[in-house]
Amino acid sequence: MTVIENDKIQLEVAKAGYIKSLIMKEDQYHMNWVIDNQYLKQNDYNDSNKLFGQFKLTIDGNTFESYQMGPQILQNNQNISVIYTIEKLVKVEFDYFLDQEGQLVWTIKLINLTSSALTVNYFGVWISFAYIMFRDKNVARNMHQSTAVFPSISTNFTKLNLVRRDNAGMSLGLYQIKGETKSIGTYCDYDNKFFENVSPSLDGMLFHQLILAGGYDENNNPNDWIYSQSDITLGPDECQVWQYVMNVNDNTNEFYKNAKAAHHPVIVFDPLSIIGQEIHIKIDSAERRVITVKSISGRNGQTKRLLNQNLVKKGTDNFELTFVSDQLGEHKIEFTFDDGTSDFIVLNVMPPLDQLLETRVDYLSTHSYLGPDGEVPYAFTPVSNQGESLGKLNLILKKNLLGQLNIQQVQQVEASAVHYVKQKWFQDGDLRTPAFLYGSFYRCMDFEYIGHLFYLLSEFDEDVLQINQPNTYLKWAADVFELRVDPDLHETDRGKEEAQMLGVYFLYIDSLLNKLKAHHLTDEYHKINELWTKTTRRIASQSKTYNAAITEHFYDNAGFGPTAGAMSSAKQKESAELYGELLLANIGISNDFRAQNPDRWWEALSYMIHSLWGGITSASAYKVFELNNNIEYLKASYRSLPGILYCYDNNATATTPISTGMAASTYSVAGPHINRPDLSRARFGQATFHQDGGIFKRLFTGNEKTSDWDMGKNLLHILTASVKKLLLFMKIMTFR
Repeated sequence: MTVIENDKIQLEVAKAGYIKSLIMKEDQYHMNWVIDNQYLKQNDYNDSNKLFGQFKLTIDGNTFESYQMGPQILQNNQNISVIYTIEKLVKVEFDYFLDQEGQLVWTIKLINLTSSALTVNYFGVWISFAYIMFRDKNVARNMHQSTAVFPSISTNFTKLNLVRRDNAGMSLGLYQIKGETKSIGTYCDYDNKFFENVSPSLDGMLFHQLILAGGYDENNNPNDWIYSQSDITLGPDECQVWQYVMNVNDNTNEFYKNAKAAHHPVIVFDPLSIIGQEIHIKIDSAERRVITVKSISGRNGQTKRLLNQNLVKKGTDNFELTFVSDQLGEHKIEFTFDDGTSDFIVLNVMPPLDQLLETRVDYLSTHSYLGPDGEVPYAFTPVSNQGESLGKLNLILKKNLLGQLNIQQVQQVEASAVHYVKQKWFQDGDLRTPAFLYGSFYRCMDFEYIGHLFYLLSEFDEDVLQINQPNTYLKWAADVFELRVDPDLHETDRGKEEAQMLGVYFLYIDSLLNKLKAHHLTDEYHKINELWTKTTRRIASQSKTYNAAITEHFYDNAGFGPTAGAMSSAKQKESAELYGELLLANIGISNDFRAQNPDRWWEALSYMIHSLWGGITSASAYKVFELNNNIEYLKASYRSLPGILYCYDNNATATTPISTGMAASTYSVAGPHINRPDLSRARFGQATFHQDGGIFKRLFTGNEKTSDWDMGKNLLHILTASVKKLLLFMKIMTFR
């Protein structure tokens, strides 16, 4: 092994040429910031060819991978050089240097050893930081030994914020200071024991790769016009150089402060803009003069608009850009500087939210509702046993409460609730007797969606409803909610255990309790309030163990998201803030609005937008803000909103198209998606993986091959606060 170190960093390079360990000496947890080959071997992962510093290189159609070669390793004081000579064709050299400021400087060189020009079709270098989810009930291991990876990809100023999942400081930043980066891809490996009755059932990791030349395979994702996928040409004896610097930061502000110290421009922008309204951008150019500002949008990026006249200088390095776009969809705003470098951001322009809602609900009412004569009478398609699928019904009701009333839409949902939902999830429609829809068990989580459905029906006047009185639905909501949270109402061990778990019901529990009290359903009020109080106090008392961060899978925002939100609703401030820190570490920081989403990977095998849990995480962050007025939670909640709305955006041009009113449950942020290149920066549903076999074959059937099955609940939850959230955020944006 070869080691270099200074007062802050210790770096160890293995004989095979990859970085074995990267440790910050002042780190109390002694975290290894790169994926360790020993961990892979201990857990039977066959990914020793994807460790930090390994690479894949394709030249004139011939592919070479570093794991098949033996490098030469040289050390000189604080510098390690790892050199690969490939068939007298090219030389690849990695230099790792610890400078006097305690930073790691990483230089990549690609040298043409021939007297002819070479075409580099693909050059991908693995930067396998410790993005690991451990199958471990010891939550501390996932919090202190794992990092989220939030990329800001830019032509000359790519940077990554590596946020440790505890959000307790000591995160890493990586900043490009020479060369051009095309993109950052990911590869996922995992082990899922879902069908083996193991909890947690899932562990896995993402391996990240710097794309320095090329990108997707041919014909994969032709929609992505934002990021370059071009070859590079190496002239005779030419040396192409890329350089990156790594250093420590304690928070987002320090991450950007370090970026400026690395001479990166710092750009602040509204990730979501509404058509016809002003778009605001602020730029600190880091001692550069802005030569041109260009907006690129439209299918294939064919709409280009010069914005120089909209740029106002505010100081030596500070500029503000304000303009209005009449073009819907993604916008790449590109800044070119006097030193020949360029930087960009990606934002989205959408119709007003009320239009999005009306369009979505009209589609569900017109295309999804089967009616009394349908194959599954009164259901909304696609039909599913999971309660999340009822989010479509809840969204229809919420839209009709918030916006223009369409009585037919409400009555469709009422008929579905009475004739389909009540009869399917409960034996003979008895709300205290669950039907075993999953063979030997039922899911208590399903009941919180059903309880919300009945509660929303109770919000309508009796002249709108067709079958029952509003108070009937309120009583039903109380009955189902009690079943959801009272372990004594269940005979099975699983039912008793799940009844005590938190869920997304925290987003309407206060409204339900207030209405029960106002309508003198005293017994129901006291029973539910007692159960709610008992549950939240129990979880608050155990907060320092972070047990509620674990779901049936692993450390998961489906665990700590609802927990932070529930603790906020219950006014358990200390507990809310303990779990809230995990939210702040979970919501992305990026120059692309789609990479600012809550961090998840399982449903896409890639860094992804998961519309349901992303929406709930966004809403949970806002709930914490309501409790403690810490503006970082408001910013995080707002930042994550546009990516979730992107799953409903039929005007998007840089991803998989969807028809007006349709939606997709998943968006894969990474490009390329190395497991499934066809899903790079694509929108899709989980059942897309059905064709891959294995566990997916058992999880999904051909009937579920729609991306739209559970789309609605997420939008409903973020709508709970989105209007207030957007208006408030607009008032306090730091650059106004």
